Amino acid sequence: MEATSFRRLILELEKRFPGLGTQVEESMAVAIDGEIYQDAYAAELRPGSEIVLIPKIGGG
Repeated sequence: MEATSFRRLILELEKRFPGLGTQVEESMAVAIDGEIYQDAYAAELRPGSEIVLIPKIGGG
């Protein structure tokens, strides 16, 4: 998939796999090239960036 930002990647995922983009937004943290983000919308992606989706853990 080609995307220059995490936001564009989410939009592409949602277009190809309806519901997946929403699931990622609501219940996943994201690691891009080894850096973990809680809100990755503005994060830039480079060709070959490694993106890892991490389930958020609730508790207290």
